[in-house]
Amino acid sequence: MIRLIEQSSGVPLYQLKITLKWSKPPIWRRVLIRADMRLDRLHQVVQLVMPWTNSHLHQFVAGRTFYGKPDPEFAHMGSETLNEKHHTVADLAPAAKKKFIYEYDFGDGWEHEVTVEKVLPPDAAFKHPVCLAGANACPPDDCGGMFGYYNLLEALADPKHPEHADLKEWIGGEWDPAHFDQDEANDYLKRLKA
Repeated sequence: MIRLIEQSSGVPLYQLKITLKWSKPPIWRRVLIRADMRLDRLHQVVQLVMPWTNSHLHQFVAGRTFYGKPDPEFAHMGSETLNEKHHTVADLAPAAKKKFIYEYDFGDGWEHEVTVEKVLPPDAAFKHPVCLAGANACPPDDCGGMFGYYNLLEALADPKHPEHADLKEWIGGEWDPAHFDQDEANDYLKRLKA
């Protein structure tokens, strides 16, 4: 009986699908988080499961509202950025099938569509975010957005391409665009609390 009361008064879990927009084949991750996770923490989750290097600015966009780290230097530009530390995933997507955007690196413009696939009952045993599935390698930071990534893949696949040797050195050797390691993603996530 105590276990039932504990679960019924807890916070629901969200199953999210995070898809890198315009990727073909799709680059995506499925994660399980608490609905009350703050957006600054969700930023960390996306960085770890893709994985990105967390070396660029980011923001969340829901409708016409922006969430991120407010910068007073840009306040005059017309759109206010709400502090991501004061908002949760449930604020942006209060129910299943709701979506919002996570944008990383404004220069390369990596946009991720985040969809709440399921709202699950609370689980007192849930300790940290979990990566449930995923597909394909995340592009390397600073490769020029999706267009640049496809150019990179084309050059790496063709030893006669004029940029093949330079890009192979830049990427650090071999690159497998189909690679995704779920165990590695979960090892990273174990460092985060729910």
